[in-house]
Amino acid sequence: MRESADTGETGDPPEHLANLPGMDMVRRALEEARGAARSQGKDVGRGRVTSTQRSPTVGRRRRWSGPGPDVRDPQPFSAAARDLAQSRGWSKQVAEGSVLGQWTTVVGDQIADHAVPTSLRDGVLTVSAESTAWATQLRMVQAQLLAKIAAAVGDGVVTSLKIQGPTAPSWRKGNRHVSGRGPRDTYG
Repeated sequence: MRESADTGETGDPPEHLANLPGMDMVRRALEEARGAARSQGKDVGRGRVTSTQRSPTVGRRRRWSGPGPDVRDPQPFSAAARDLAQSRGWSKQVAEGSVLGQWTTVVGDQIADHAVPTSLRDGVLTVSAESTAWATQLRMVQAQLLAKIAAAVGDGVVTSLKIQGPTAPSWRKGNRHVSGRGPRDTYG
């Protein structure tokens, strides 16, 4: 009947299908095509595409998260930062930094007004008190302070406290020092 311009083939059905009526001819041609595909190792079903043939985005319907919480929902920045610290192995450093950075919330306003953490090395937290009375008071409640810190940032971050009182000014200047009683009144 018609001849295709680019292939040179006619649009007529093959001779073995030509004498079948309408739909029977279509069914027979479809069965032959499936048989040929199976012989080449392709898995072809009735209009179904197997999971190995499907691309990751084709044929999937978008599922909405709905009214309940879902992993696809926006997450708080603190949760994202915590997950990042855990995946990179920074959890210990973050916990140590939170002791120093969140001192007021960890120990309370009253203690934070009179004592300041100065350093944290190898689990020993050095705290500087504003007076000798506060240093003595903090030494007496040292166990409770350690419990509060452990509850806030985790066990093992702070193992002991080193509480220091205020320090007197030093008259010593430079690298060299002469032993003795030090400066005296030279004006009299």
